[in-house]
Amino acid sequence: MSELRIAIVGFGKIARDQHVGAIAATPGATLAAIASHDGSLPGVPCFTGVEELLEKGPPIDAVSLCTPPQARRAAAAAALAAGKHVMLEKPPGAGVAELDPLIALAAEAKRTLFAAWHSRCAPAVEPAREWLMARHIKSVHINWKEDVRIWHPGQAWIWQPGGLGVFDPGINALSILTRILPKPVFVTAAELAFPANCQAPIAAKLSLADIDGLPVTAEFDFRQTGPQSWDIAVETDRGQMTLSGGGRRMSIDGNAVAEAPDQEYRELYRRFVKLSVTGASDVDLAPLRLVADAFLLGKRTIVEPFVD
Repeated sequence: MSELRIAIVGFGKIARDQHVGAIAATPGATLAAIASHDGSLPGVPCFTGVEELLEKGPPIDAVSLCTPPQARRAAAAAALAAGKHVMLEKPPGAGVAELDPLIALAAEAKRTLFAAWHSRCAPAVEPAREWLMARHIKSVHINWKEDVRIWHPGQAWIWQPGGLGVFDPGINALSILTRILPKPVFVTAAELAFPANCQAPIAAKLSLADIDGLPVTAEFDFRQTGPQSWDIAVETDRGQMTLSGGGRRMSIDGNAVAEAPDQEYRELYRRFVKLSVTGASDVDLAPLRLVADAFLLGKRTIVEPFVD
């Protein structure tokens, strides 16, 4: 199989910290170009945007879209129309309905469209899913809290409409939740805290359930200082299973049973390369639907302004 020549579109913190190294470590993948208004990488051709990349750039087979979500739909449509495979960083878009035309376009072009839920590739997620399959689940609680100033410094887009605010990290937890539980869940209530000067929430509390009434609660907060919290606790008839570290560690009643180094993005690119061979797509919108429903059902409160 020939190398999948990939261009990264949008070259911010996550693209630099995760995507570049993951592509370099993935057999069958190579970084061929970058498209960004404010970032570059020595030795890699760089262009101002996806349009210039497609018009003037080197030969590529695929694009990895790491732009803010508000810009992904247009960039993905342009890339698919040009015959390129497309990876969408999470969240895959700024809304749910905008993904349907992209899915149809990818199918028509026989090109891959891949919604990259990186947290599902955390090493303890699959062991947790398999362990839960044989248990009766009583309740689930998500505690997902981090410091926005560390993870999104100076990124104004995250506070604008479509930027998702605290749901940008929170959707990672929801992507794990929708992978490990045996039945789909839906939002029953939500409380969203909006800074007075922002259009996206800085904190949220969610209540969810499945068709059998399984109680699921989630707390998201962008104001955490000190140690960061990325934990999911599942009470079962055979003890409490906890995923911590964003899905990197699994424990049963406090005893570690699975833990491994982070290789989430390497797993994503291995999957992307494999999908591109046949042009198959993988676009699961379940986590994004939950976020959309949280906005629909959420009781909104105004809190103090956010100053970066």
